[in-house]
Amino acid sequence: MSRSRILLTDDHDLFREGLAGLINAQPDLEVVGQANDGLEALTLARDLKPDLIVMDIKMPLCDGLEATRLIRAEIPDAKILMLTVHDEEEKLFEAIKAGAGGYLLKSTHSADFLNGVRGALAGEAALPPKLARRLLDEFARLANRPQPEAATTTDLTSRELEVLQLIATQASDKEIAAQLNLSLHTVKTHVRNILGKLHAVNRRHAATLAAQEGLLRLRPPS
Repeated sequence: MSRSRILLTDDHDLFREGLAGLINAQPDLEVVGQANDGLEALTLARDLKPDLIVMDIKMPLCDGLEATRLIRAEIPDAKILMLTVHDEEEKLFEAIKAGAGGYLLKSTHSADFLNGVRGALAGEAALPPKLARRLLDEFARLANRPQPEAATTTDLTSRELEVLQLIATQASDKEIAAQLNLSLHTVKTHVRNILGKLHAVNRRHAATLAAQEGLLRLRPPS
């Protein structure tokens, strides 16, 4: 019987190692990698291609929400299960919008945590009942709200348009930073603003929307 491969991401070593021990004790699960922050998770996700990434939300340098956006932009079918200390409504919605397939509290009992992991692996949404109710209520509220108009060139700054053009060429944040002589942090901020203004779920979606709205002026390859 093959074991599902898990990547753990949490900046607290003791907690992460405890989860690793719990997971590795299961006959159908194994931890294939451990990351201390979101950027390390992105690197390991590329290299290891795990079946599931268990991701803490609050981490230094690159938090779980930003890491989820980055990973899903590069690996659209990646399965990500978020962990957090508090059942913060705003964080729940941000995690789902970023591409997470589930959301569990760190206070969850081990049996419920393992059920959540197996459910996420099977493509099910792992959500505590209280948070699931809030999510459904929020979706109902959004469904009744007028749809936002598509972004126009006046909504994006000239720098954001430059970044968007490079996003459309599938350039990474590091490549964009090098080409535009910007810091990586600044590029990430621009990308986040672009996704928000275009109401895009990921980078690929942003490029598609931008092309549809005529926001791209792509140069032919040299």
